[in-house]
Amino acid sequence: MRFTPAPARMGSSSWNIRQNDSMPLEDLLTRLQTLPDSKRKEAYLRFLNAAGTAALRKDGGPEHVTGSCFVFSPGFDHVLLCFHRKGQFWVQFGGHVEPEDASVAETAQREAREESGLGDLALLSPAIMDLDRHDLQGGFSCSTHWDVGFAAVISRDVVTTVSDESEAVRWFPISELPARLPEGFLERLEYVRRTAMSLPDAVC
Repeated sequence: MRFTPAPARMGSSSWNIRQNDSMPLEDLLTRLQTLPDSKRKEAYLRFLNAAGTAALRKDGGPEHVTGSCFVFSPGFDHVLLCFHRKGQFWVQFGGHVEPEDASVAETAQREAREESGLGDLALLSPAIMDLDRHDLQGGFSCSTHWDVGFAAVISRDVVTTVSDESEAVRWFPISELPARLPEGFLERLEYVRRTAMSLPDAVC
């Protein structure tokens, strides 16, 4: 069974409505607790507990949570990447948490749909598969992203589109990835791929 997001909330979309709504934060903290113990997990928990709901707001401070999605082919032998306009590298889809997102998993799914043009894309699971805190260089309005990654699978026959934040969207064989990748991306991608393949509903 694929991940199905909760219905969007009605009413204003301003962050003023969401300031006292801790549901996305509580969901993220709960899912983090299910991960194996690690220094990275503990760092995320410390940051979230210290920053509170502001950690999930893109205007809540220079450091905040983002959600991302690694998109694989059904055989897990290809990955769909976008060439990030600001970063100037190939990377998975992702972005900031928006007021209508009931969880960071919803953020990841929405961002992947928006940045790839694949409106039917669905996460394999709301389970967290990647944690990547990274500092940002020039061109970004914030200093640090605490990214939370998820995974999805879709046919390579689908038609993709390019968003304003990217210069290209392209499938790559896992064995022939491009040279321009963020530091540590290869190791993270392989970990997410193996984790996603182990899920009961994974297609291999």
